[in-house]
Formats: sequence, structure tokens, C-alpha cells
Amino acid sequence: MAQLFQKTPAQRKALRLLTGPSRYVLLFGGSRSGKTFILVYAVLVRALRAAGSRHAILRLHGNSVRQSVLLDTLPKVAKLAFPGLKFKESRQDQFVRLPNHSEIWFGGVDGEERVDKILGKEFATIYFNECSEISFDAVNTVLTRLAQRTPLRNRAYFDCNPSGKSHWSYKLFVEKRDPVSGLALPFPQNYASMQLNPAENRANLPEGYLEETLAGLSERQKQRFLEGRWLDDFSGALWTPEMIERDRTDRLPEEFERIVVGVDPAVSSGSEADETGIVTVGRDRNRHFYVLSDASMAGRPTEWARRVIAEYHRFRADRVAGEVNNGGELIETVLRSVDADVSFRAVRAMRGKIERAEPVAALYEQRRVHHLGRFPVLEEQMTTFRPESNDSPDRLDALVWAVTTLMENTSPRHIIS
Repeated sequence: MAQLFQKTPAQRKALRLLTGPSRYVLLFGGSRSGKTFILVYAVLVRALRAAGSRHAILRLHGNSVRQSVLLDTLPKVAKLAFPGLKFKESRQDQFVRLPNHSEIWFGGVDGEERVDKILGKEFATIYFNECSEISFDAVNTVLTRLAQRTPLRNRAYFDCNPSGKSHWSYKLFVEKRDPVSGLALPFPQNYASMQLNPAENRANLPEGYLEETLAGLSERQKQRFLEGRWLDDFSGALWTPEMIERDRTDRLPEEFERIVVGVDPAVSSGSEADETGIVTVGRDRNRHFYVLSDASMAGRPTEWARRVIAEYHRFRADRVAGEVNNGGELIETVLRSVDADVSFRAVRAMRGKIERAEPVAALYEQRRVHHLGRFPVLEEQMTTFRPESNDSPDRLDALVWAVTTLMENTSPRHIIS
């Protein structure tokens, strides 16, 4: 079968690693660096080489892997690298069958039913896409099914945008230590890793993506998504990247009991003024909390007030909770100038930022807070804020006010569509 796919030098190097002596391989690096593309390519090659073999591509959530890999990356790889290749998709069971009767299964590891479907089969290849979102326990459970007898050597592949150095993937693949015990791996040669960055994939990226989109991120986010570097974990920080990643979601619950827009207002404007933190959070019937949006902005009071009211109506929120320590009655006044009927609650900081934030951080430790998508600036404030910090984390404060307000008991509310 003719191949039209022209591999970049970095992709050729990655393929040598993926087919080398190591059984477990991690590709880490910046956003849009081609990690997923080359790993799907490697899985397809293995599937085509061994008739009747079975392979799995997994992510935390099944919906995510279906949208990003099954419906997007896989067809692109097939078109470019294997023109004319036909495969049949089973929508019910979430797998594709190749002409040689090999199968590639797609699934999530966030639910018992989905994991059971995976554990009921044996595989020659297991690929953990965006493994920074997946717990080490889930990975170890799934790896028990890397056991199909084929002419291939069974392998597990991983990829991620590197998070904090406390994450299990850094400990396992970079430090070559067991993430639980901290002891050195008995067979370190079985674990290999390679960094791929978007600059090496420039030919396949849209114009301006590197110079405008990624270069415009905050310094810490540039380290992760542009430079593909592992982040130093801040000693004493209440949140770690792993705490946020492990419970990130792409699905809403069936019903919210309450939704609150938290506001930490900037009382001045201009180029040197702080942003106004505007973060919307919902609580479900199981008392789990979902961060729905971060609409924080810099601007005059009338500008951020319009943004707050827009979020209030967008999510059909029950209340706006705004800090009044600095702005006083001005905050309610400016909000009601935009919407006189807004349900507003003034909240006043009677304790220090750390004391207010600790109960919210405890909810993250209990795995009861989920980010619906990614909020890079908010999450950076969360993972870098320490007791000795003198910064004013506007987005973090808005999150804390929203969650604190939602921790109160009230009756159920309508379903969010």
C-alpha cells in the first residue's frame, strides 16, 4: 500500500523509539507537536502487520477519545499514510475493524462499565492518550490486559502535555522510579520517553499558531504548551496540576442544584489595574462542583459588569457572589445598572486568602471538583499560589467565592441544557 505521509525528522526519531527495545514509551511535549498523529500511525502499522490483532486507544473520557481520535486523527492518518485503506466502525462497541480483521478499540477509563468493557479483552497495544489526565491506578489496571498473543511484542504507548514533576508519568519515565514507592525501577530499560515540540511540526500548523497563539500564553503555560517542559511544583501550594487533571471532565451532570457566578472585582481600571475575576461554578445533587467558565477580564466597572451579567444569563445562574471589601456598595450598584433584577450576594473577606481557600482545596483533594475543559490562567494561579504569596489571585478568589457560596444547602433547581 503506497504511503504519501512525509514524516518530519522528529517523527522519524519517535518511530525509532516506538519500535525499539523499550516496552513502554512516552511522547511528551507542547501542543500540536504531532504526538497523537505519530502514535496513531504506529498503532495502525502494528495492527496491519499482525492480522487479527487487537489494540486500544484510551483516554480519561470515552467521548473525548471518540471526538479527537476516532473521528479526527485516525481518518487523517489513514488518508495521508495509508490511502485506500478501508475500515468498518462499530458505533455500539466503539472499535474499527481493518481488512485483515485486526481491531482498534476506543474507550474511556472514567467509569466502571467502560473499564469492564476494556478488561474483558486482551490487547497487543494499549495507547493512553493525554495520560496526564489518567490516574496511575487506572493505568495499572488496564495494563493487565496487555496480554494478547500475536507475532508482535506487546507495547504500551503514552502521550501528554507535561504537567508538574509530581505527576506519575514524570516519576516513571523521566526519573525511572516507581510513582508509589519511590524506589528505582527494576527494569528501567523498559521505559523510554521523548520530547516533541510544535516548532518541529511547523509545516503542519496554521500560520501564526506558534508566534501568536502559543507565544501569547503566560510564562508558565508557555513552558508547558510551547516548550513542552515539565513544570516545577510549588512547595506549599494548595493545588497541584495532578489534582486538577485527574478529575477534569467534558461532560455535564444531568442536573445542577445551584449555579453561582463568583466575582472578585477590580475597583480601578487602566493598564496597571488587576483583572476582575469572573468564574462560574455549578453544584450537582451529589455535592460535586463543576467549574463551568472563566470569563475574567481587565476593564472598566461597566465593562466587567456586562460580562458578569452575560455569564449569569448564559448559565441561568442562581446568584452572583461578589467580594465587597474594596468596592463596597459600588459593585452591586454597577451590576444593577446592567440588570436591575440580578440576584446578588455581597461576600466579605473576614479571613486571609489561605484560610478562605483551604476548604475549597479540600474539596479538590476529595475529588469533588471538576473542571469542564481547561482554564489555563485560572489553573496557573491555583497551582502557584502559596501562603507567602503577595499576589492578588483574582481568578482564584472568584473561584473560591463561587464554591464557598455553593457549599451552602439549598433546594434543587432546573436542568441545564
